[in-house]
Amino acid sequence: MTTLTLPAQTGGTASLQGAITDPTGAAIAGANVTITNTDTKVARNTVTDTEGRYSLPNIPPGPYSLTVSATSFKGYSQTGLVLEVGSSITINPSLSVGTSTETVEVAASGVAIETESATYKQVIDQKRITELPLNGRQATQLVLLTGGSVVAPSSDMVGSKNYITSVVISVAGSQGNYNNYLLDGGGYTDNFTNVNLPFPFPDALQEFSVESNSLPARNGL
Repeated sequence: MTTLTLPAQTGGTASLQGAITDPTGAAIAGANVTITNTDTKVARNTVTDTEGRYSLPNIPPGPYSLTVSATSFKGYSQTGLVLEVGSSITINPSLSVGTSTETVEVAASGVAIETESATYKQVIDQKRITELPLNGRQATQLVLLTGGSVVAPSSDMVGSKNYITSVVISVAGSQGNYNNYLLDGGGYTDNFTNVNLPFPFPDALQEFSVESNSLPARNGL
């Protein structure tokens, strides 16, 4: 499934990280951390380091469950976790002393909240992509649904020098050719005019996000 990312985005995936501790706050090394897509049943797992930390990068957007297990501790299970494109979520489970056959269950509700970044981000999900009317079936028009996004004067940035589907959009007051477009994590900006290359039809897109403000170093200049 294809994921579209638009101005100043990290890529077509999400990431999950955190630290596993015991009731006293001490780190638990060697804990098994598994995240499973509840739709596809595809699982990713890792093991915490000596400081109890774990990291699961490049996770496709979607609904997930998180489980943690460690010797001499009760298991931890969190369901209802939804990861969006470009999200970087931190979850720090605390394990209780007990046996591995016991499990503490936590039920989340909806999209996981990102607290590690000051970046302003809005996600356009698959339902809005496929159900909202689109003139010419160009998903870039949906960027205008996000706050602070307007059509900018095109000047000579589009036309015979570019593609008919290219648009010039001002995000958060920036110039129309200051946006960085990514598709599935790879650069998707026309180097000549600095506007977007042609995107797939809306039916081929899962979701996309628009980011502005304080962008991390991974987005470049």
